[in-house]
Parts: sequence; structure tokens; C-alpha cells
Amino acid sequence: MKTPIAALLLAAAPLAANPVPPSPHGPADRIGAMNHLSPEATRAAARLVKLGRVYALGVVTGPATPVWPGRSYKIVVTPSDDGSGQPLGANRVTGHDDVLLTHVGIGTQLDGFAHIGIAHHHYNNVPAKDLFAPDGVTVYGTESVPPAATRGILLDMVKANGGRPLAPGTAFNRREIEAALRSAGLTLRKGDVVLFHTGWMAAMAAKDGRAFIASQPGLGREGAEWLAAQGVAMIGADTAALEVIPFEKANEPFIVHQILLTRYGVHILENIDTNALAADGATEFLFVLGVPRLKGTVQAIVNPVAIR
Repeated sequence: MKTPIAALLLAAAPLAANPVPPSPHGPADRIGAMNHLSPEATRAAARLVKLGRVYALGVVTGPATPVWPGRSYKIVVTPSDDGSGQPLGANRVTGHDDVLLTHVGIGTQLDGFAHIGIAHHHYNNVPAKDLFAPDGVTVYGTESVPPAATRGILLDMVKANGGRPLAPGTAFNRREIEAALRSAGLTLRKGDVVLFHTGWMAAMAAKDGRAFIASQPGLGREGAEWLAAQGVAMIGADTAALEVIPFEKANEPFIVHQILLTRYGVHILENIDTNALAADGATEFLFVLGVPRLKGTVQAIVNPVAIR
């Protein structure tokens, strides 16, 4: 995708003209739909663990990871010596340190509320001028995202498509989501984490990373509105943007991000590795996520875990 995100956002006039609604959780709310997490939901999700099988939902992140234009990854490892020097102490200690120079919107990631706004306003109508600082946002830094241990559900859109990965530009909305829920025998609950398996990550695994980013199947505007209204805590997919690209309307770029992050306070999870879960026919599981507490970031590299 070659168009800069800033230019795309300026083109989003229809939604940008609307005000950002107040949070139903009050003027001081900063965690959005994660207010729906609860001890009761955690205990219920823990009862889903029958097999003791653990799935890493994060991809390996490195120099070859597909990235949005302008983002990058670099690591520098520094040895305590070059391998030929004098070890430290009687116990002969040697070792290494590392320095990571990277965007945090890379690999498997969580989008925070400071990432995307509407006309310079963010979730719960916080103006960008009140949160932006070049050395880290002062509101909605991802270090403030609460840990989650709740029910996760996988909606297998490949299965619904006759076993074929969804084509780029294929949007799924309320009708397709409800059909996938019926097929899985599930109903949504407040505090759920909903993950979509589109087959896009697996289909593109050996191909050009730029193509993986430039177009993809994904969630549409109506589907995002409907899911958010159900009180789900987070929504993710095995794609780089969660939402469909090309966009449903060319003049409404990243509208799903605006709906979820800015209007409803629903965190987005991108590049979720759903392949093993889908291969095992998993539909519901205990979903666990602790976000790295790096102060002031608008996104976070994460490795959520599913346990069955």
C-alpha cells in the first residue's frame, strides 16, 4: 500500500464530520470495551480448558516481517566480549545484551486508542492535542491496557467459504458473522475476544510481504458496528489490518479502525496466527494477553495465547 496513512485519513470526510461519542463508562474512562472483562468471565473462560493445549497466536517478528510502508525492524546484539576475552569472576561469566530499534506496529500487534482518531479526536472525545507528545503519548499509552484472561472465539471464515481462503477485498459483515457463529454453535458474550480466520496469512506465507499488506479480506463497517455493540473486548484476524482492503468505500479509509478504536473503544489485534487453532477445529478457548508496559506507545507487539 503506497498511500501514506495521514493522507488517507484526511480523505475520510464522511465519518470525520461526525463527533466522537462519549464513553458509556463515563468521562474518565480510558479502557473502553475492556470494562466488560470481569472475574466471572475469567472463571467461565478457565472452565473451557480441557486439553491443556497452548497456542501462541503471535508471529515471529524480525527484519523479514511484512510491514506498512515506513515501518522497520532492526536489532543490534552487543557481546560482553568478543568470545575471546577474559570471563568475569571465578564463575567465568560471559553474556550478551541487545538493543531493539523498531516500530511497534509490526508483526502481531495491538492497536491502542491513540493510534487512530476522527478529526484529531480519540476515544471518549479526547483531543489529539491533549494526548500527543513526541516522546510518548500522555493518554492511551498501551502500557495502560489491562491484562486479559477471557473467552476467545475463533470464527473460521475459510470453512464458511468452502475451505478456500478469502480473496482480497472480501468483506464480512453481520450476516456472515452470524452465520459463522451458528456454524460454530456459539453466541457472543460481553468481554469476548473475537478472532477471524480468513486464510490470508497462510495463503500469503511464501509470497511477497508487500502483497500481504496491500490488499486483504477483512471486517466491514457494518460487521464492526454490530460486533462492538455486542460488548466484545477485542477483535482480531490473521491479516495485517483486520479490516477489508480495498476499503468498502474508497473515500472511507480505515473506517473500521475508527469505529472500533475511536467510537467504541474496542482494541484491534492484527497479524494473529490462527492457523493452528483452525486446523484443530477450535471454536472457543481461554484467551490470555498481557501487553508489554512500554510507556507512551500507541501500538504494541504482542503474543496472545489461546488455551484449550
